[in-house]
Amino acid sequence: MTTSRRLADRKVEKFEKNITKRGAVPDTTTKKGKDYPVGPLLLGFFVFVVIGSSLFQIIRTATSGGMA
Repeated sequence: MTTSRRLADRKVEKFEKNITKRGAVPDTTTKKGKDYPVGPLLLGFFVFVVIGSSLFQIIRTATSGGMA
């Protein structure tokens, strides 16, 4: 089962085109600016919940004498 010369030449030509395009990334795919995946309101709420719950745990542990 051999491949024809024409088919082989077409594959080689296609491969050579890909080699010359390697590393050429268009500018539209790169991120510009500081675009965060979450909004500042959601981030602030998350920080509030985490810090608030840890403070609540510390206060509860301190008032119960060290054993929760």
